[in-house]
Amino acid sequence: MISEHLAILESLPPAERRRKMNTFNDKERDELLTHWQLWARPQQLPPPGDWRTWLIMAGRGFGKTRAGAEWVRALAKADPDARIALVGATLPEVRAVMVEGESGLLSVGPERQRPRFEPSLRRISWANGAQATIYSALEPETLRGPQHSHAWCDEVAKWDNASARATRAWDNLLLGLRLGERPRALATTTPRAVPLVTRLMAEPAEDIVITRGSTEDNRDNLPARFVNDIRRSFGRSLLGRQELDGELVADIEGALWTRALLETCREDTAPPELTRVVVAVDPPASASGDACGIVVAGLTAEGSAHVLADASVEKASPERWARAVANAAQVWNADRVVAEANQGGAMVGSVLRAAQLSLPLKLVHASRGKVARAEPVAALYEAGRVHHAGTFPALEDELCGLVAGGAYQGPGRSPDRADALVWALTELMLGKALEPRVRIA
Repeated sequence: MISEHLAILESLPPAERRRKMNTFNDKERDELLTHWQLWARPQQLPPPGDWRTWLIMAGRGFGKTRAGAEWVRALAKADPDARIALVGATLPEVRAVMVEGESGLLSVGPERQRPRFEPSLRRISWANGAQATIYSALEPETLRGPQHSHAWCDEVAKWDNASARATRAWDNLLLGLRLGERPRALATTTPRAVPLVTRLMAEPAEDIVITRGSTEDNRDNLPARFVNDIRRSFGRSLLGRQELDGELVADIEGALWTRALLETCREDTAPPELTRVVVAVDPPASASGDACGIVVAGLTAEGSAHVLADASVEKASPERWARAVANAAQVWNADRVVAEANQGGAMVGSVLRAAQLSLPLKLVHASRGKVARAEPVAALYEAGRVHHAGTFPALEDELCGLVAGGAYQGPGRSPDRADALVWALTELMLGKALEPRVRIA
């Protein structure tokens, strides 16, 4: 009976299939919903051809994990001798996403055919004898020696690039991918311009097939509010193009900051105890002009800086941006506010004091251009002394548009957020030597 239902459903367009499903009983529906070939979008199915690597590089929510798990399930079902490597950024992530997640191996397919997971052995076993082993890209040497017929590597752009760990993990995996007649690897990832992804993109066309896609491609299976909210938050910013549209955003030649550099400085945990916190402000020339850059940063006793928040406001009146500054100072318990005063110095001080700002206020006057001021701050990032406590899309887009010795090439007319960050880190880490023309308001 199930085979007859499958034949009927395969002959119908997607919308009709869902309506037809309502005519079946619960048991039949549960069985039919596990037939991946029936419900997958074409981009989620293995491409034809004699490829070695299949790279799915798409936006968040595209369905990359489900595509990877279903590919592994099909391999295991077809070949009892399959020996599959499952590689992720860390062992906990492999287990939480690739194995036990909502779209992981233990959740897809008919329940009676699902594999057995032995965490202590890092092994997944199917009833027919096929096996998969989990690995962490943090430990490239664990992939030296074991042999596999296939591999599924998840979020390869997220693998740790320190000491070339990501590329070493990939290389060790490939050297052990030698079982069976057609060893193959699937890499699923949100794009980032990191060395491993760049290398994969440059592989010969006969060796790799690249599937691209966006968050909206899977709109039918995502909450409508989620799709609308994230698009409203990120829009067509560079981060939105990367994380939602699945676009590999190339770095601008000569930029002081690169995407890879910013990724290495990002921290997932709360910053350590801070000894000093400042709010830096780059005021707009007018309410209808550029944004008012407002960035909060702090310094630890060990001398590392942590960017805590981008509280910038756009097209704001002086009263509104001054209130935003005062609010940021209160929320982050700041010790000082630093404001650029090239545009109406006395007015900037008056506006901030009118917002009942009780903190010490330092008015700074720029004697050099924005890019020149940013260069020593970029060097602090290169030295690993600055960390981002989260993701700041608009701010990071501007940082990546500052080009050494050239004009600003980022979004908007002016890098106001980036300039505020430069003032904050200059105050915390570089002192008065960088800007001799400073006076206390």
